Amino acid sequence: MTDTAGPPVAGEVGLPILRLDNITKRFGAVSVLRGVNLSLGRGEVLGLVGDNGAGKTTLVKIITGFIRADGGRIFLDGKERRFTSVDEARSHGIETVYQDLALIPQLSVYHNLFLNRELTTGGFLGLLSNRRMRSLARQYLDDINVNIPDIDAEAEMLSGGQRQAIAVARASRMPGVKVLLLDEPLAAMGAREASLIIDLIRDMSKSRGISMIVVDHNYTHLFEFCDRISVIQQGAITWDRKTAETSIDELTEFMVWEYRRQVMSGRVEKVE
Repeated sequence: MTDTAGPPVAGEVGLPILRLDNITKRFGAVSVLRGVNLSLGRGEVLGLVGDNGAGKTTLVKIITGFIRADGGRIFLDGKERRFTSVDEARSHGIETVYQDLALIPQLSVYHNLFLNRELTTGGFLGLLSNRRMRSLARQYLDDINVNIPDIDAEAEMLSGGQRQAIAVARASRMPGVKVLLLDEPLAAMGAREASLIIDLIRDMSKSRGISMIVVDHNYTHLFEFCDRISVIQQGAITWDRKTAETSIDELTEFMVWEYRRQVMSGRVEKVE
């Protein structure tokens, strides 16, 4: 967690790539975020954990420019930013891969990789440069060690892990990408498919220096590839640890203790 000691100085040693100071958000009478303080290091993978309704989705939408915070400040690369749209956040290097992946099943692998950013020839009304997109897609997938034997295959023919890999690859191949947010990237995957995405996340962070925030409910997965885990509960960060300095048991014990505390205080109903 971060403090609120003032704006960071550009060029500062150890400067986080992303820092959130006292972020608040209300929807009508409901306070969804209650002063969230969060930081993300360069090349760091941060796991974000929380029950449904804890504020995870709202926080992600604020970081990506989909909605605006009511209060607080966002610093990206040492400079305060106020994103008014998803496109503006993207222009500053923030990309998101949601759980639905936003792939078109009937399009080929390489067409999905260039979706909405297609290469053309012959000016504004030119034809798609399929040969070039195919070549660049193969080169990029090979560079990030994603094994897709046939990039002409339609996306619907791929496994769940391969489709997720294409969605991550599409987001990460954009020039200047700094922060990548992943929403449940391993949902409903078997061990073999999950290992593909785990390896890809590790490679993106370590070899390319892309910082990531991963929203997931599976503690085992998070401890495999995250450098740090933060817990958000009732709109605030309540627990923050480096994975090397904690354990799944400690995180589970904390979540159970917090649930019991909230039941006793009447904030949540006890599940029978």
